[in-house]
Amino acid sequence: MGHIQFLNCLPLYWGLARTGTLLDLDLCKDTPERLSERLIAGDLDMGPVTLVEFLRHADELVALPDIAVGCDGPVMSCHIVSQLPLDRLDGERVALGSTSRTSVRLAQLLLAERYGIAPDYYSCPPDLGLMMREAQAGVLIGDPALRAALHEAPRYGLGVHDLGQLWKEWTGLPFVFAVWAVRRDYLAREPELVREVHEAFLASRDLSLQEVTKVAEQAARWEAFDSGVLERYFTTLDFSLGPRQLAGIAEFARRTGPTTGFPADVRVRLLGDESTDAPGGGGT
Repeated sequence: MGHIQFLNCLPLYWGLARTGTLLDLDLCKDTPERLSERLIAGDLDMGPVTLVEFLRHADELVALPDIAVGCDGPVMSCHIVSQLPLDRLDGERVALGSTSRTSVRLAQLLLAERYGIAPDYYSCPPDLGLMMREAQAGVLIGDPALRAALHEAPRYGLGVHDLGQLWKEWTGLPFVFAVWAVRRDYLAREPELVREVHEAFLASRDLSLQEVTKVAEQAARWEAFDSGVLERYFTTLDFSLGPRQLAGIAEFARRTGPTTGFPADVRVRLLGDESTDAPGGGGT
């Protein structure tokens, strides 16, 4: 099972530790991009996969219903941090953090279609200081983005543009950054085990959100954020994958699929619907 080492996934795993279920899982910790590559390669059986890589390999994967990492408005940890207004970035250098292709593609889509600009993109480690020395703006996700928005950007007078909020204003839909998926070959071999793991994650998510104050207080002991910020963060994130989230996925695919490596009408297959392929916006 893959495990993203970002705070945004903590509520999905905290309850597993609380109940002892975590002891039954062989967790492999890494960045979203590397975990996605390992799942596609068959090195992992189940785990989080960035939306772009899931859609590129939809024929090989089955998504777990009602569990994802996304937002329905601000996300707090996926940003374009900029020294200039976004509409003035045409032709300017923009650094793309190297940990998630989905956030990078979303930022490029928004800048191209919502703002009508074509920056000079290049890949860069997710380090705000390095980005701002070499570029006019940078795309950050996860814990580095959270630190940048709360601590670093205000100190240097940088603009922080939340990708989730920009998408919601543009489309009116939620955005899904990562889904939890299982390889189809593993599902065929271990269908009951996959369902048990899925149920355990849903129960963990629900317990974590019921006790979110406690989750935030415990996380604050080892993170550079106070418990109030973390509680707001955990309750801002959207960990569901239902009809509205599937509609957001379908809209993203329609707008970006042909230039990102998957069909505009790519279909999302969900656990429990093995007999047919569920359309991305179908809500099944």
